Amino acid sequence: MTSSGEQQRLGLDLLVNVDRDGDVPLRAQLEDQLRDGIRRGALHGGTALPSTRALAAELGVSRGVVVEAYAQLAAEGFLVARPGAATRVASVAVHDPEPAKEEVLAPPVRFDLRTLAADLSAFPRRAWGAALRDALRELPDASLNYGDRVGAGELRTVLASYLGRARGVAAEPRDVIVVTGIMQAVSLLARTLRRAGVERVGVEDPGFPPHRMVFAREGLRVVPIPVDEGGLVVDGLDAAGIGAVLCTPTHQYPRGMALAPERRAALVEWAAARDGWIIEDDYDGEYRFDRDPVGALQALAPARVTYLGSASKTLAPALRLGWMVVAPELVEGVSEAKALADGGTPVLDQLALARFIEHGELDRHLRRMRGVYRRRRDTLVSAAERWVPEVELEGISAGLHVSARLPEGVVLGPLLSRAWEGGIGVFGYEHDGVARVLLGYANLPEPSVEPAIRALAQIGFGTST
Repeated sequence: MTSSGEQQRLGLDLLVNVDRDGDVPLRAQLEDQLRDGIRRGALHGGTALPSTRALAAELGVSRGVVVEAYAQLAAEGFLVARPGAATRVASVAVHDPEPAKEEVLAPPVRFDLRTLAADLSAFPRRAWGAALRDALRELPDASLNYGDRVGAGELRTVLASYLGRARGVAAEPRDVIVVTGIMQAVSLLARTLRRAGVERVGVEDPGFPPHRMVFAREGLRVVPIPVDEGGLVVDGLDAAGIGAVLCTPTHQYPRGMALAPERRAALVEWAAARDGWIIEDDYDGEYRFDRDPVGALQALAPARVTYLGSASKTLAPALRLGWMVVAPELVEGVSEAKALADGGTPVLDQLALARFIEHGELDRHLRRMRGVYRRRRDTLVSAAERWVPEVELEGISAGLHVSARLPEGVVLGPLLSRAWEGGIGVFGYEHDGVARVLLGYANLPEPSVEPAIRALAQIGFGTST
């Protein structure tokens, strides 16, 4: 029996319960409970509901409350109401909710060796905030409308200049398209190439798996192209019968070498001779520690190479800002694909990036981070030589990760499981019978580098135990 203060009455047949003194209006209470009962399957399709008069009397509410609740649920499709007939439950998709499973939380990551992003703790918040405030303050009201679908003119101009200066890219603003990251850039190119008649596209093997997935989803046949110590094996392109190839010539992902000079020339020659297309993923080309960064491949053949870059490895993935310098013959198709994909990248963020670059903030940030990353990499190499000498480190002194080839006999799966269970965030893969682990240091502070490698050694990183 309910208390007089609660003044609750039950609609026993419908399993509804209204609280006349509650904060939620009676009509909303009734709607919510009926809707939930239908969704859960407690009220099956075709079930006749009591008349509005009968239910109102049973619940002790006005008839108007029930009439309005029935009408709302009928408008939403949960009920079917016909003149002169009983209101019935509609045949809607219902499900019996599974019992909630106890969430198993992974141990917190003590040592972050993942290869996901730039150092998130080093993001230049103050400089970025100033650039964003300046952009917003100076923005004309008209510019708050839909912007250019392929990118704000200010940013495209700034990027063309910056990429020419910093990466040797031959770029005109009209060829620059702003995207939400390299993944979107690959997707737009895949659609464009497919419409242009390309059926097969080559990818580095090993390479970045999501790129393969994007190509396949867009209807292209993905052809693996081997990688060795000199990078992409260009000699295999003719036999592969491909119309385009995606590569990471400055710093191959995941193995870490640079494409050999003679292969850069041979790759460009292949594209020219076969009317092929090259997609250059320059994901971390700003970071070279033993010499000046190698210029972009695109400069050798702007008509055949589309250059891709993003802020994920320089600033932070959360910005969702990337850019393409598109081969002129593909610009129209990529522009159309971008416009249809999302209508354009957020304008305010683009204008902030334009000011950030113009004011020299990106150059200052990169100069500082090159020193930080180089020290971390040097410390990691020294620690690996000391604690896991059996592990072979691969690749040039560049980027934000080191590829580590494991000794024969080390089983990768159990090793990675032990690492994650021990709070070591790390990725690995197997290729041609060889197991490798990627040691990222962007989000691993220098004092933590040696303890992280020591922790890996303790779980069998360098031995077959």
